[in-house]
Amino acid sequence: MARHFEYPCPDCRSTNDLHDPDCEFAGVEWHDVEKAYADILAVLSSGVTGEEELRDAVDEFADWGRLHHGALRYLRNVQRVEERRDRLELLDPDEYRDRLTKPQYEPVKTIYEKGSVPGCHDNSVFAMVAYYEMVGLTWEETREQVLEWLDESGTWRRGGFAEETPEDLVDSKRHVFEAGYGWKQAAREAKAVIDRSL
Repeated sequence: MARHFEYPCPDCRSTNDLHDPDCEFAGVEWHDVEKAYADILAVLSSGVTGEEELRDAVDEFADWGRLHHGALRYLRNVQRVEERRDRLELLDPDEYRDRLTKPQYEPVKTIYEKGSVPGCHDNSVFAMVAYYEMVGLTWEETREQVLEWLDESGTWRRGGFAEETPEDLVDSKRHVFEAGYGWKQAAREAKAVIDRSL
C-alpha cells in the first residue's frame, strides 16, 4: 500500500512511495523524502537565512545531499520558500495557501489558465481536485476553488458534462481528494487535449 507524503518527491512529484520509473529518487524511502523537507523547514522556520547558512545548519544534524538539494529546489519552485535580498524566507501557511490556489507549474497550470474542453473534462477536474489536495487545502476549500475555476475558466459553459450542476461534478470527485491520488498523469492527458483544442 502506498503511503501519502506530506510533501511530494522533489523530482517526479509523486505523493506516495511509488516514484516514476525515471525519477532521480526512485527507490528512496518515503520517510527519507519527508525528512529532507523537515530538515530544511526546521532551520528556515527559526528565521530567515541564506542558502549557505541553511546547508551548514542542516549539516549539523543531517548530511546535506542531493535529496535536500531537490527538496529545496521544489520548495522554491512551488514558492513555499522565496529568496528575498539573498536570504531564504519561508512563507507562512496562509500566504502559501493563497498563492497556491493558482497553479504555477505544468501541466496543471495550462488546465487552470485555459480551462477544460470536452474530451478531457474527467482528467481536468480530477487533476484540479488532486492538485488542491496535494497543496494542503481542505475538502471545503478544494471544492470552492474547483467550482470557482469551472466558472472563471469558462469550462462549465463549454458543456460536455454528464452532471447537471458544477456542484454535482465536483462532489463526484471527492473520492480523488480522500484517496490522495496524484494529479500528474491526469493533468498531462488533459493538457494534451487542451493544447490541441484551444
